[in-house]
Amino acid sequence: MKREEYISDETVIKRANAAVRIELEKNRALGVPAVIYDRESQIIYRENEDGTRTEVGKRMRKERYGERVSKES
Repeated sequence: MKREEYISDETVIKRANAAVRIELEKNRALGVPAVIYDRESQIIYRENEDGTRTEVGKRMRKERYGERVSKES
């Protein structure tokens, strides 16, 4: 493939977001609960098709993987 034939990063991001949205809609239609992470409260929820949320767990670590590795080194 030539460099001119590659798709841009913005296009890749749009396609990935669309794929996730389609999969969530499909799961909602089939009645499969979705697992959602709330970044603000850092809590993991299971969301049912009727919109109810059940708390599944909380975030275990606060820093990113690269930050943890650099502290251990």
